[in-house]
Amino acid sequence: MSRSYLDWNATTPLRPEARAAMIAAMDLQGNPSSVHREGRAAKAMMERARGQIASALGADGADIVFTSSATEAAALACAGRGLVCGDVEHDAVAAWCAPSLPVDAQGRVTVSDPAQSALQIANSETGILQDLPEGLAVSDLTQGFGKLPIAFNWLGCQMGLVSAHKIGGPKGIGALVLRRGLDVSAQLRGGGQEMGRRAGTENLIGIAGFAAATAAAQADLADGRWNAIAENRNILEQAIEAAAPETIFVGKGARRLPGTSYFVTQGWKGETQVMAMDLAGFAVSAGSACSSGKVKSSRVLRAMGFSEADAA
Repeated sequence: MSRSYLDWNATTPLRPEARAAMIAAMDLQGNPSSVHREGRAAKAMMERARGQIASALGADGADIVFTSSATEAAALACAGRGLVCGDVEHDAVAAWCAPSLPVDAQGRVTVSDPAQSALQIANSETGILQDLPEGLAVSDLTQGFGKLPIAFNWLGCQMGLVSAHKIGGPKGIGALVLRRGLDVSAQLRGGGQEMGRRAGTENLIGIAGFAAATAAAQADLADGRWNAIAENRNILEQAIEAAAPETIFVGKGARRLPGTSYFVTQGWKGETQVMAMDLAGFAVSAGSACSSGKVKSSRVLRAMGFSEADAA
């Protein structure tokens, strides 16, 4: 049976460009912190990758701090800051913030004090986009990076979180984007790597794959690939609506990620839908990848005012 992998918000297939870059990085023997020739070669590759990622993010002049994931980047950005957020944030950010910001029926979050708030640019379940206020403390850019034209220097936020495996890069590598002049308290201590902000030998293979995936993702964006995907998303929703008029399309009236469709069919539980679709050859998800394996209703839908039954 042929398979259709449609769970790209959870993780994406590895791009061939990323695979090639990772294989090339495997041939470098040195530790980027070593001062001999081999170490300098590894360091040079890492800094080229850092510059490529900063350029793609529109973050020239900002600091790119490599981490193991966007989740680790969230801990580095949010720990000890007493931030608030809406209850639609990814668990990686919500774990560090008080979910006190109001969320409307379209999934939009109202921010009253940007300097003490975290707000994602796009939701991984609904695809709903947010308008980031000037001076925002932290933004999870993970789902928008590579799919939307993003320039960190224009967004007005102080820190941003990104992850490689959402754009065709390898799992296990992410980054915190930090406006120059700001600092964070290291959560991993024991070495001076990453400007003293994240101890531990850098994952050079992952970093090389991240940079290559970033370049390829930016090329896709420039070529209009995501515009075509948005058109396909609309065709899909029209077909579903024609076949099942009772279907509720979450966030249909709001600005959304081009490749995300999130819908509720009353009386048909999400976990049952996922299993039925899997048996039919389609990989889909009932929610964020970090929580969809658990039998519970969607916190995001509940925050938007959906009933417990519909949120399940």
